Amino acid sequence: MHQKDTDPVTIARALAWATSELQQGESPAVDSRVLLCAVLECQRTYLFTWPDKSLTSSQYSHFKNLIARRREGHPVAYLTGTREFWSLTLKVNESTLIPRPETELLVETALALALPDTASVCDLGTGTGAIALALKTEKPAWHLTGVDRISEALDLAAANAQLNGQLTVNWLLSHWFDAMAPANQFDLIVTNPPYVESDSEYLQQGDVRFEPASALTAGVDGLEDIRDIIQRAPDFLTSGGWLLIEHGYTQHESIKELFEERGFSGCQGIDDLNGLPRITLAQWRKS
Repeated sequence: MHQKDTDPVTIARALAWATSELQQGESPAVDSRVLLCAVLECQRTYLFTWPDKSLTSSQYSHFKNLIARRREGHPVAYLTGTREFWSLTLKVNESTLIPRPETELLVETALALALPDTASVCDLGTGTGAIALALKTEKPAWHLTGVDRISEALDLAAANAQLNGQLTVNWLLSHWFDAMAPANQFDLIVTNPPYVESDSEYLQQGDVRFEPASALTAGVDGLEDIRDIIQRAPDFLTSGGWLLIEHGYTQHESIKELFEERGFSGCQGIDDLNGLPRITLAQWRKS
């Protein structure tokens, strides 16, 4: 016997409906659970523990609205307003990119470097503050500076610092190094800059369709911003300081050449879990 539309909508019924609605997506069941948890303000275990619990009409209406927007392609993180990264829960919005799990490799690589106990570290293009805040949680004595050219992104990063234990980071409004004084000398500059080619088919796929293009693309070859960063970074690095860049998996050799042309040493690539080079780092020695 089929359930009538006028019957109470249970958690189980709502999830079954939503999973069916999102069946053309990559992860319909996972997305459905995440969005229902956002509506009910609960943990995922609650959904499995209370499958027969009914939703109120307003809860179900809200859920249906979120599912409709997800079906259009809106990223789950924008719909819920949060994203997990490292050990953090971060607020996200359309002013900046959604932190990716693969960027945690950038954090791991930075933490593996032999830096001073009270290192001065810059997260260039900080966005949500994900990288800066992850480093600060692991290295409380480090002096972190998060730089972004979009004031709304810095407001978001500052809110995330408070949300995750009132972490102390210096937030600076600047387009890369433009607003920095030469007195700013860092032991490490870490960055996940735009690196997608402006005509890439990737821009028409999935979540990135709804993310700010300015945070994704960097010219025909995707290297415009990286060239600028590598050229200017030595003015803001201590002798022995590191520049650490996340990039596309086809770009390592080009970035290595840029590092060497600028006079960096010790250049190396770091592979992701798929064995593809996604990070390139090099050291600056002042003459």
